[in-house]
Amino acid sequence: MLTTNDVAKVFDTILSTPGMNEIVKIDLKISRKNVLLLNHVIERGLSAKEDDKSLSLLGSVPEESLQELKAVADECLQKAGLIELKEKLNTLGDGK
Repeated sequence: MLTTNDVAKVFDTILSTPGMNEIVKIDLKISRKNVLLLNHVIERGLSAKEDDKSLSLLGSVPEESLQELKAVADECLQKAGLIELKEKLNTLGDGK
């Protein structure tokens, strides 16, 4: 069985293969509900990386790549017109 360190090395190897930095265009049509969920999943994954870098595969991913992923999530929210709704939902969640 692979250890977390072994899996991280494999993941890092895959991310560094030729062509992985090439830009691709994706024509994606999804519901606003799924845009909101996708944004939440990305943010949750990125915050989990900050909480426990040693156990996460994202611990070996360069910070620049993580920022690009966050930008994609934010762009999806903006294009769906959900930024204000997301902010209001975040303020509701802060009251917990």
